[in-house]
Amino acid sequence: MPRAPTESSHARPRSRWVPPLRIADRCCLLTAARIVAAAHAGWKGALGGIAEATVAKMEELGAKRENIVAAIGPLIRQQSYEVGPEFVARFEAADPTYGRFFLPSAKAGHALFDLAGLIWLRLERAGVGRIDDLGLDTYADEQRFFSYRRTTHRNEPDYGRQIAAIALGD
Repeated sequence: MPRAPTESSHARPRSRWVPPLRIADRCCLLTAARIVAAAHAGWKGALGGIAEATVAKMEELGAKRENIVAAIGPLIRQQSYEVGPEFVARFEAADPTYGRFFLPSAKAGHALFDLAGLIWLRLERAGVGRIDDLGLDTYADEQRFFSYRRTTHRNEPDYGRQIAAIALGD
Protein backbone atom coordinates (compact mmCIF):
# COMPACT_ATOMS: atom_id res chain seq x y z
CA MET A 1 0.00 0.00 0.00
CA PRO A 2 1.56 3.32 -1.00
CA ARG A 3 2.27 5.85 1.73
CA ALA A 4 -0.13 8.76 1.87
CA PRO A 5 1.29 12.24 1.40
CA THR A 6 2.72 13.53 4.69
CA GLU A 7 4.63 16.55 5.88
CA SER A 8 7.19 15.39 3.29
CA SER A 9 4.73 15.76 0.43
CA HIS A 10 2.09 18.27 -0.61
CA ALA A 11 -0.56 18.38 -3.31
CA ARG A 12 -2.81 21.34 -4.01
CA PRO A 13 -5.80 21.75 -6.33
CA ARG A 14 -6.26 24.99 -8.25
CA SER A 15 -3.11 26.36 -6.67
CA ARG A 16 -0.13 27.84 -8.45
CA TRP A 17 2.38 26.60 -5.85
CA VAL A 18 2.92 24.21 -2.96
CA PRO A 19 4.99 24.83 0.18
CA PRO A 20 8.70 24.16 -0.38
CA LEU A 21 10.35 20.99 0.93
CA ARG A 22 13.71 20.71 2.65
CA ILE A 23 15.94 18.07 1.10
CA ALA A 24 19.55 16.88 1.46
CA ASP A 25 20.56 13.82 -0.60
CA ARG A 26 17.00 12.72 -1.19
CA CYS A 27 15.00 13.40 -4.29
CA CYS A 28 12.46 16.12 -4.52
CA LEU A 29 9.78 14.83 -6.82
CA LEU A 30 7.91 17.73 -8.41
CA THR A 31 4.77 17.06 -10.41
CA ALA A 32 2.21 19.15 -12.27
CA ALA A 33 -1.00 18.63 -14.25
CA ARG A 34 -2.81 21.91 -13.43
CA ILE A 35 -2.50 20.55 -9.89
CA VAL A 36 0.89 20.88 -8.28
CA ALA A 37 2.55 18.48 -5.89
CA ALA A 38 5.94 18.01 -4.31
CA ALA A 39 7.25 14.94 -2.50
CA HIS A 40 10.43 14.23 -0.58
CA ALA A 41 11.53 10.80 -1.83
CA GLY A 42 14.42 9.21 0.00
CA TRP A 43 14.95 5.47 -0.15
CA LYS A 44 12.26 4.77 2.47
CA GLY A 45 9.70 6.91 0.68
CA ALA A 46 10.58 5.51 -2.74
CA LEU A 47 10.31 1.95 -1.45
CA GLY A 48 7.18 2.75 0.55
CA GLY A 49 5.26 4.26 -2.37
CA ILE A 50 5.46 8.04 -1.94
CA ALA A 51 5.47 8.54 -5.72
CA GLU A 52 2.32 6.47 -6.20
CA ALA A 53 0.61 8.09 -3.21
CA THR A 54 1.37 11.56 -4.56
CA VAL A 55 0.04 10.64 -8.01
CA ALA A 56 -3.09 9.14 -6.40
CA LYS A 57 -3.65 12.32 -4.38
CA MET A 58 -3.28 14.43 -7.52
CA GLU A 59 -5.78 12.19 -9.29
CA GLU A 60 -8.18 12.55 -6.36
CA LEU A 61 -7.87 16.33 -6.79
CA GLY A 62 -8.72 16.11 -10.51
CA ALA A 63 -5.46 15.39 -12.36
CA LYS A 64 -5.23 12.72 -15.04
CA ARG A 65 -2.21 10.46 -14.65
CA GLU A 66 -1.31 10.69 -18.33
CA ASN A 67 -1.16 14.51 -18.04
CA ILE A 68 1.16 14.55 -15.04
CA VAL A 69 4.71 15.72 -15.65
CA ALA A 70 7.15 14.64 -12.93
CA ALA A 71 10.68 15.93 -12.39
CA ILE A 72 13.30 14.00 -10.47
CA GLY A 73 15.41 16.71 -8.92
CA PRO A 74 18.93 16.68 -7.49
CA LEU A 75 19.66 13.69 -5.27
CA ILE A 76 22.51 11.36 -4.40
CA ARG A 77 23.30 9.35 -7.53
CA GLN A 78 24.28 5.74 -7.94
CA GLN A 79 28.03 6.36 -8.30
CA SER A 80 27.94 8.09 -4.88
CA TYR A 81 25.41 5.94 -3.01
CA GLU A 82 27.22 2.96 -1.50
CA VAL A 83 25.13 0.63 0.66
CA GLY A 84 25.60 -2.58 2.59
CA PRO A 85 24.15 -6.05 1.88
CA GLU A 86 21.27 -5.64 4.35
CA PHE A 87 20.07 -2.63 2.36
CA VAL A 88 20.09 -4.61 -0.89
CA ALA A 89 18.29 -7.50 0.83
CA ARG A 90 15.50 -5.17 2.02
CA PHE A 91 14.80 -4.05 -1.56
CA GLU A 92 15.01 -7.51 -3.08
CA ALA A 93 12.62 -8.80 -0.40
CA ALA A 94 10.11 -6.12 -1.42
CA ASP A 95 10.47 -6.93 -5.13
CA PRO A 96 13.01 -9.37 -6.58
CA THR A 97 13.33 -7.23 -9.72
CA TYR A 98 14.72 -4.35 -7.63
CA GLY A 99 18.13 -6.02 -7.79
CA ARG A 100 18.60 -4.12 -11.06
CA PHE A 101 19.03 -0.89 -9.06
CA PHE A 102 22.28 -2.11 -7.52
CA LEU A 103 25.75 -2.35 -9.05
CA PRO A 104 28.76 -3.94 -7.37
CA SER A 105 30.89 -1.51 -5.37
CA ALA A 106 34.68 -1.53 -5.09
CA LYS A 107 34.12 -2.32 -1.39
CA ALA A 108 33.53 -6.04 -0.86
CA GLY A 109 29.94 -6.97 -0.05
CA HIS A 110 28.64 -3.50 -0.87
CA ALA A 111 26.65 -2.09 -3.76
CA LEU A 112 25.87 1.22 -5.43
CA PHE A 113 22.17 2.11 -5.29
CA ASP A 114 20.23 3.85 -8.09
CA LEU A 115 17.57 5.81 -6.19
CA ALA A 116 16.64 7.85 -9.26
CA GLY A 117 16.10 4.66 -11.27
CA LEU A 118 13.75 3.28 -8.62
CA ILE A 119 11.78 6.53 -8.48
CA TRP A 120 11.53 6.57 -12.30
CA LEU A 121 10.18 3.00 -12.33
CA ARG A 122 7.62 3.74 -9.62
CA LEU A 123 6.41 6.84 -11.49
CA GLU A 124 6.24 4.91 -14.75
CA ARG A 125 4.24 2.11 -13.13
CA ALA A 126 1.92 4.75 -11.63
CA GLY A 127 1.06 5.89 -15.17
CA VAL A 128 2.73 9.31 -15.10
CA GLY A 129 2.65 10.84 -18.60
CA ARG A 130 6.14 12.35 -18.66
CA ILE A 131 9.17 12.02 -16.40
CA ASP A 132 12.17 14.32 -16.52
CA ASP A 133 15.34 13.50 -14.59
CA LEU A 134 17.75 16.37 -14.03
CA GLY A 135 20.62 13.91 -13.52
CA LEU A 136 22.23 15.99 -10.75
CA ASP A 137 24.27 14.39 -7.94
CA THR A 138 24.13 16.19 -4.60
CA TYR A 139 27.11 14.22 -3.27
CA ALA A 140 29.51 14.76 -6.18
CA ASP A 141 28.61 18.38 -6.96
CA GLU A 142 29.72 20.16 -3.81
CA GLN A 143 29.85 23.55 -5.54
CA ARG A 144 26.07 23.56 -5.99
CA PHE A 145 24.62 21.15 -3.44
CA PHE A 146 24.76 20.21 0.20
CA SER A 147 25.03 16.50 0.99
CA TYR A 148 24.35 14.78 4.29
CA ARG A 149 26.34 11.74 3.22
CA ARG A 150 29.35 13.75 2.03
CA THR A 151 29.39 15.73 5.28
CA THR A 152 29.16 12.50 7.29
CA HIS A 153 32.01 10.90 5.33
CA ARG A 154 34.18 13.95 6.07
CA ASN A 155 33.19 14.00 9.77
CA GLU A 156 32.02 17.59 9.44
CA PRO A 157 29.80 18.90 12.26
CA ASP A 158 26.77 19.84 10.15
CA TYR A 159 25.41 19.89 6.64
CA GLY A 160 23.31 22.38 4.74
CA ARG A 161 19.90 21.83 3.26
CA GLN A 162 18.38 22.49 -0.12
CA ILE A 163 14.87 23.78 -0.63
CA ALA A 164 12.81 22.60 -3.57
CA ALA A 165 9.59 24.16 -4.79
CA ILE A 166 7.21 24.01 -7.72
CA ALA A 167 4.88 26.61 -9.19
CA LEU A 168 2.68 26.74 -12.27
CA GLY A 169 3.23 29.42 -14.89
CA ASP A 170 0.47 31.27 -16.68
